[in-house]
Amino acid sequence: MGVYFWIPCVARGGDYLLALTDLPTCPGLFYGSQARDGVLSRMRIPGGILNAQQCRTIADLADQYSTGCLQVTNRANLQIREVNSEIAPEVWNRLQELGIASRRVEVDPIRNIMASPTAGLDRQQLLDTRPLVKAWDDYLQTHSELSELSPKFSIGLDGGESVSIQALRNDILLAAQRLSTQSEIVFRLHLNGDTGILIQESQCILVLAALASTYLEYTKNRPRIDGKKPRLRHLLADWGAESYLERVERNLPFLLQFTSGTSPQNRQDASSEKSLSPHRHLGIHPQRQSDLSYMGIALPLGRLESKQLRNLANLAQNLASGTLRLTPWQNLLISDIPNSQLFEVKQQIADLGLHSSATRLDSCLVACAGSSGCASAATDTQSHALSMVRDLAQKLTIDQPINIHFSGCQKSCAQHQPIDITLVGIQIERGDETIEGYDIYAGRKDLPFGRPIFQAVSAIEMPGAIEQMLRVYQRFREPVESFGEFVDRQAIDQLQELFSTENRN
Repeated sequence: MGVYFWIPCVARGGDYLLALTDLPTCPGLFYGSQARDGVLSRMRIPGGILNAQQCRTIADLADQYSTGCLQVTNRANLQIREVNSEIAPEVWNRLQELGIASRRVEVDPIRNIMASPTAGLDRQQLLDTRPLVKAWDDYLQTHSELSELSPKFSIGLDGGESVSIQALRNDILLAAQRLSTQSEIVFRLHLNGDTGILIQESQCILVLAALASTYLEYTKNRPRIDGKKPRLRHLLADWGAESYLERVERNLPFLLQFTSGTSPQNRQDASSEKSLSPHRHLGIHPQRQSDLSYMGIALPLGRLESKQLRNLANLAQNLASGTLRLTPWQNLLISDIPNSQLFEVKQQIADLGLHSSATRLDSCLVACAGSSGCASAATDTQSHALSMVRDLAQKLTIDQPINIHFSGCQKSCAQHQPIDITLVGIQIERGDETIEGYDIYAGRKDLPFGRPIFQAVSAIEMPGAIEQMLRVYQRFREPVESFGEFVDRQAIDQLQELFSTENRN
């Protein structure tokens, strides 16, 4: 029997029935999508910020309509897997009232607005991007025509925080910077690279609107690609950045401000200078507000039980400001904790079976849905990842954060940039049987996954291969050298020999 959703839809003049066969491939809250383990419903959480009441409502929803298992995504969404029954119309209305659900159903599938999880808290920030996140979300909610864009259309707003999102993938990134000769803070526009355009804070929404409307015009005149709406990268490939920006400027009441002496085609991407740091927010950190701190809490693979979310909401309300912040690294923060309450918060986090350490193997562990949830995956990445960290936790201790990324296929959906260790799922033919296995890569070199280390390692043998890699790193590294840095400074043949020698020893 199929699963159906009654959707409150203002644009269509009332509710309408959405059958399982109508569900799009990119899930939203209203538009769930069919995965191997059931219907997946994904909530857009602009900027990743939730209050305690919203958290408790989401936990209740997960308990009532699924197995109670939630997952933070790599865009700081919150998703519920295995939705197994019809969700009542009054529930949708309640979610909209609380600001969890989009006011316009049509724009709900568009990707979440990404911002640093420490926006407004970070001592290094140049500008607080939270008002811009809200302003752009409000714009989306009042411009339903933008639903004709690809649901993968993504906006990132970086305020110069130490916990930066600049290295994460977005179609459009606005990154704050201080002008060298002045105290003024502006945003620099990135479109698959640095355009060199500087934008005043007051101009940001107008520029984003012009970028989106020009992209919409392109979409209307461009046929679908493999049945899907064209992405912004297709526009840039067809028109080029300079032509696109010229058309955007025609839709603005002011001229775009370029930095002098450069052009969009030859400018280097400044965001590449910001490294991927899936651990920088973990642990306890002082806020820009005096006598307050935030705590970054590790969620292995982004998983969170409904009862944990409910208890975290209560903890945040009783001991802090009642705010949880989801991160693009599939973890979360509790913000605005009085320093006098830090010990109590840490103890209650431990009582929930969670921790804030960056130096545990499950802290920076990333995996796609794997074969249990995705037809494209060759391996059960989630189970293999959790089994591996449980096995290795009994055999070794690490004192530096290690990012280990499991991808069930070549798409690398869970993490787009290599950093420490990446495992890509494959099917291995051994005799008369086919078994699950991985090609193992390491370091930041040799995109998209890093440098090839081991090929066709079975899922059973994989934890041993990772163990020997980590032992070599601990034995031969320089002081405070990260795993990725250690790998990248070695010649590949020497590196492979080191790992193989360690295995023989």
